[in-house]
Amino acid sequence: MKKLLLTTAAFALTASLGFSDVIRMGTEGAYPPYNFINDKGEVDGFERELGDELCKRAALTCEWITNDWDTIIPNLVSGNYDTIIAGMSITAERDEVIDFTNSYTQPDPSAYLALSADVDLAGGVIAAQSNTIQAAHIASTGGATLVEFPTPEETISAVRNGEADAVLADKTYLSPIAAENTDLVFAGDDIMLGGGVGMGIRESDSELKTKFSAAIDSMKADGSLNALIVKWEIGATF
Repeated sequence: MKKLLLTTAAFALTASLGFSDVIRMGTEGAYPPYNFINDKGEVDGFERELGDELCKRAALTCEWITNDWDTIIPNLVSGNYDTIIAGMSITAERDEVIDFTNSYTQPDPSAYLALSADVDLAGGVIAAQSNTIQAAHIASTGGATLVEFPTPEETISAVRNGEADAVLADKTYLSPIAAENTDLVFAGDDIMLGGGVGMGIRESDSELKTKFSAAIDSMKADGSLNALIVKWEIGATF
């Protein structure tokens, strides 16, 4: 879903480490329904349930690690965990630095959320989480002024407190917020960005990529992946 802007050459340094007996699953833990921290302090959500099932099918022992979004790729590359499973869109830019498994979701539309449906989206101030496909879209189209925030929660707060006229984010993330808050409404048209979500893997870990891709394909084949997508209201099924 999100697109990290790869701005430093250091990101291109890959860790030449094979994967261990325990696979460390890196996620953000702050982007429901994909991933979040529940009341027990545990990683939860669509990707937690999916990841646990993928590890089972791949006969791997896995543990979960949370990491801030802005450094999630470099910390994979440096070996702090073995996968990224965090609502991350498969993009050409990222593919220059890491590899991806087969996709486990379809592309999700992005949408604007604002205090008014007639807000000026073309020339106003638009909030987005930093280093996402939405931030890149606003910056590349011109007209609107982009303001970036480290977390998705802060983008919503920016709209409420007047720092931004609207927020652009994945519609799957915004829909429950709009449903629960009558002061926030969708504005303008949906925008299709990104090319589906997959697990990020170090380029040196081709065997791990193969194992998880095979597990994803098996879930597609038996319908269990579509069942999870429907359960968590992620978007279109396969």
